[in-house]
Amino acid sequence: MDRGQAVSTVRDGVLTRGARGAGALVCLLLALLAAGWIIRDLAVAEHPADVGWAWLGETRRPREFTAWATSALDPLLLLGALAAAVAQVRRAVPSSVAAGALLSLAAAVALLRIPLVWVLGADWLQGLDSRLTLWARLTVWAQLALAAVLIMIVAAGRRRTGCRAGRHTADGAHGMVGAAGVYGVVRAVPTGIDPGRPGSPYRGPAATAGVLLGAAGLLLAGWEVHWCRQLGWSLYRKGLLGDASVFRALLQPPVHWQGAAFAVLALGAAGAVLRRAPWSRPAALTAAALLLAYGAVALAHAVRTGEFGRLAALSAHARLGVGTAAFVSAAAFTALCAAARSGLPDTARDAEAVRAYGSAPGELRPPHAPPPPSTLPPGW
Repeated sequence: MDRGQAVSTVRDGVLTRGARGAGALVCLLLALLAAGWIIRDLAVAEHPADVGWAWLGETRRPREFTAWATSALDPLLLLGALAAAVAQVRRAVPSSVAAGALLSLAAAVALLRIPLVWVLGADWLQGLDSRLTLWARLTVWAQLALAAVLIMIVAAGRRRTGCRAGRHTADGAHGMVGAAGVYGVVRAVPTGIDPGRPGSPYRGPAATAGVLLGAAGLLLAGWEVHWCRQLGWSLYRKGLLGDASVFRALLQPPVHWQGAAFAVLALGAAGAVLRRAPWSRPAALTAAALLLAYGAVALAHAVRTGEFGRLAALSAHARLGVGTAAFVSAAAFTALCAAARSGLPDTARDAEAVRAYGSAPGELRPPHAPPPPSTLPPGW
């Protein structure tokens, strides 16, 4: 294999170009499904701002005898699907990061849509328009199917990366790529400057995002355990698996399922980013964005009900709830900023910068290169 083929394989060592194109198409389909339901809610709202207030937990109703379909999660899924599609078509994005974007989107869609499979078929939704609930069920099944397709694309579209080892020398320290039949190689490409594959987060941002996401995930998991013990399983089950008393929108998961799903996503992303996995930055961005929306909605509810302005008069339990929302929002925002920083560069690109001189008449000497001898050594 020549140097150009080796560089191409190293640079795109996880997903083939066809797999990335197929992943971008699936992401666009997910974005179209989310956008369609957002447009539907805007069409049935008395004022467009009512949709935003409904996403923040306000009990405003549409102008028709119907129900809201979307929640604050749907615009996030829309933006996440578009961002994942862009990551697939941009060649500057390392392939491992592009694969992580597909897997993170698939995990978020699956966790947030699975409970709707049985919620949308519950008896207490019989009062709604049957065509509306049918379209909602079809949307959920389509989104789950597309999430499974994304996982299969990542699993089936992997490219073997055996050529990476060819850049190492026998002692495993540094490699030097050159062309045969030329006088000398000016630049050697080190392979072990900073451990980690292209796109992996640096140590500082990884530690920041991992610790904050882990703390937020543990806090949300602790709250779910607390509510299960406080309410008892019979009442907690309604908020976990769905009930008419906790229903707000057709495509919104039950409140306790939502909290548990966010805890799982946050803890999984924290573990990945602390290990500095190549796909961990998209996972951290996804979890942080969802946690930020979760905390912002809770804070907006506290402000609207006046709890935020009279914290001293609230019970210790209520103050702890407001404090949790504030901490989750701040931690998610900080983790989002840390995960958004660029990861390790793709050093395979530097292989193209390895230059040889002395083999062609009149060839310019690269900068900082030693001058060639007046006559070439024997055998060159």
